[in-house]
Amino acid sequence: MRARDLGVLRPWLPAAALMVLAACHASAPRMMAPAPPRAPAPDAGLPSDATYDWHVLVIVPFGVTLKDIPLTLHEVLLFRDEARGSGAGDDAECYAPDGPAPRFLGTTPEEYLLCFKHDRLSRVQASVHLGDPQPAGVFAAACGEWLRHAAPAPADAAASRAGAPGSGACEGSDGAVRFNAHFDEEATLSIVIDGPPET
Repeated sequence: MRARDLGVLRPWLPAAALMVLAACHASAPRMMAPAPPRAPAPDAGLPSDATYDWHVLVIVPFGVTLKDIPLTLHEVLLFRDEARGSGAGDDAECYAPDGPAPRFLGTTPEEYLLCFKHDRLSRVQASVHLGDPQPAGVFAAACGEWLRHAAPAPADAAASRAGAPGSGACEGSDGAVRFNAHFDEEATLSIVIDGPPET
C-alpha cells in the first residue's frame, strides 16, 4: 500500500478501531438470567374459586359487637346437637342475615348463622349441599386445602389431615380461630368456625 493511500485512510482509522472494539465487546459471552420459577399448578381437586376457602364465611372480625354488625339480622332459635359439638351447652344467640349469605364452596349456604356470646361475635356456622357428582371428593380436597394452611386439630389429626370421606370430619385451627367441618351421607357439608376464646 502506498503512503498516499494511507493518508486517505488515516481519518477513518479511529472510527474503524472503535467499530472493532464494539464488535469484540458485543460478542463477549453473557450470563443468562435464571428463568423465573413457575407457579405451582392449581390443585386438580378444587376449582380456582376463592369461595372454597372457609375464611370467606367470616365477614366481620370475631369479637365485634352485635350492634356494630353492618347487616340486618334476625334471631334464629337453635336446637343444639350435643353429639356433633355444635355449641352444646353454650349460651350463644345466633342470627341470620336478611340478605344473601356469602358464597361458600361455589354456592350459597342453606344455613348461615352469626352467633354471639355476651353480644360479641364468637362463632360462625354454615351448611351447604354439595351438588357435585363426587361430593366426598370435593370435601376431601377442600379439607386438604384448609389443612395445608392451618394446623390440624390435636385429636384425630391424621384422619382430619387426610380429609378422608370415611372420617367425615375436618378440624383445624388458624391461629386462635378453630374450624370444624362435617360431611354427611346426604352430601351436606356443615362447618362451625369458633373465634378466639374470651379473655
